[in-house]
Amino acid sequence: MPFFFFDPTFVLLIPALILAVWAQAKVKSAYAHYSRIGVRSGMTGAEAAQRILREAGITLTDMPESVGGPACALNVIPGQMTDHYDPRNHALNLSEGVYYGRSIAAIGIAAHEVGHAIQHARQYAPLTLRNVVYPVCNIGSTLAFPLFIIGILGGIPVLMDAAILLFSFAVFFTVLTLPVEFNASRRAVAALEQGGYVDVDELQGVRKVLTAAAMTYVAAAAMALMNLVRLLVLRRD
Repeated sequence: MPFFFFDPTFVLLIPALILAVWAQAKVKSAYAHYSRIGVRSGMTGAEAAQRILREAGITLTDMPESVGGPACALNVIPGQMTDHYDPRNHALNLSEGVYYGRSIAAIGIAAHEVGHAIQHARQYAPLTLRNVVYPVCNIGSTLAFPLFIIGILGGIPVLMDAAILLFSFAVFFTVLTLPVEFNASRRAVAALEQGGYVDVDELQGVRKVLTAAAMTYVAAAAMALMNLVRLLVLRRD
């Protein structure tokens, strides 16, 4: 049996690797381009997020747990493209460039993250399920490969089977992330369009930024799936 990391099955990952590199280049290019184009409204990402949250009936507060109904905190965090919604503490975290930015990219990304907050408030099923399975999936992605290597080098089939099962949970998580991300983008575009935050031509730029970002999740899912196939092939051999 060839060594795990350098066996012929590695070629199975090449298409996913190409997709991942292309997706990362695409999202960086789209973000860089549309970060330089200001929105005619002059609104910052934070201002757009605040308005969309209010329109969705979500209270903006520093202490979401103290509010009876749907609530969300809005924070600024360091880094570029580090924006995310944290369902554990109901926190919408925007990078400095998005929080203070008055660009098409800033407005689009802020609205997308608000989309996740709205999903949480509305108990959107895929997001709820993803939050439930996250701990198991996180353990699976961490332990699967070390267990498989020990199993394959030590000739212990049960460890390889356990590793495949654990990694299957991680694959499930990456696939489940796709509807969550695409739905958040649809919510973002609808909110920006209906609320008049951006003009028609600016909305096209928002779509390009969000579509490019979504492709990174598609690439991650493809990589996870092909790694699972690779484990199955190695287990059979």
